Amino acid sequence: MKRGTSLKMAGIPLNNDEIECSPTKKIKIETKSSSENASDIHENEISLSSFEIKRVLQNNCLRKQVCVEGAFKEYKGPTVILLEKQTFATDEESLKRDIFNKDTILRKLYSNNIYGNYECFPTKDYNGINAMIIHPATSKHVEKFIRKELYMVDETYELYQKITLPHIESSSFSLEWVYNILEHKAEQDKIVYEDTNNDTGFVLVNDLKWDGQPDTLKLIALSVKKIRSMRELNASHLPLLKNIRDAGTREILKKFNIPPSQLRIYLHYQPSYYHLHVHFAYLMFETPGIFVEKAHLLSTVIRNVELMSDYYTKAVLSYVVAAGDPLCIQFQKEGILTDVKSESTEPSE
Repeated sequence: MKRGTSLKMAGIPLNNDEIECSPTKKIKIETKSSSENASDIHENEISLSSFEIKRVLQNNCLRKQVCVEGAFKEYKGPTVILLEKQTFATDEESLKRDIFNKDTILRKLYSNNIYGNYECFPTKDYNGINAMIIHPATSKHVEKFIRKELYMVDETYELYQKITLPHIESSSFSLEWVYNILEHKAEQDKIVYEDTNNDTGFVLVNDLKWDGQPDTLKLIALSVKKIRSMRELNASHLPLLKNIRDAGTREILKKFNIPPSQLRIYLHYQPSYYHLHVHFAYLMFETPGIFVEKAHLLSTVIRNVELMSDYYTKAVLSYVVAAGDPLCIQFQKEGILTDVKSESTEPSE
């Protein structure tokens, strides 16, 4: 498969069009036995003809993605597969080679005046689909990819301590993959920059969802210091945050010729995994997870902490939870969330 077809794409919540797919967002196998079994399937050529579909977990029309649950006949255990249409190249030479050539077929659907709609069929070599395979998939993986109703939570610090923090400590995904990167055990070829200082250091690494095209640039800065999320930030972390901002933008300018003014630099809350990380994305790339119910600009986070060291132990942070998820259930049990959706989905007259 062409560019960006890593089978280790990041785990992507597909609960809504505006929620990060992202996978760049990562799902990791949680048990030792699962990890051992997972290596078998990913070390071989894979044919989808032996995959038996159990159900479609989600079809995201906006992002041109479909996520299915099923099983391979020759491998034990359930599997989740995410298929996503690849992005188009933007340089003239690649477009001429991939699309605008004598072998590309246009089939007319209809026309009206000067407008015509067509189906376009490029040749097989330039009609690839990115695929992520999770095997063996746990029930948590399956649940994460099912499309669900979403609810907005206004989390006070008291609610964080009472509900969110216990949830983080009891049910979050394994962080072994993060430590593998920080300890040089995996993905070393993906590292763009590294600062090993125990207090201010970080590793800037390719987001595994990035297909390598400059106009879809997506990198992640992983803090060397163990910090779970924005909620734990205070003035003592300002040198770390500023180092991530300054060194990260400097290296991206040097290696990818993208200036700081064309970067969207942000943190997620709630994050997909609880080890502090900062996203760097090309500003013109409308990557998932950039909407107000999830993303917090690094520049704003820095200013908030400069204004008040304990800002994130005082602030109300609003974010989305999905129906059926453990965190959503806990908020419902505490009476913080109530299902106000009407039984009828028919529009009113």
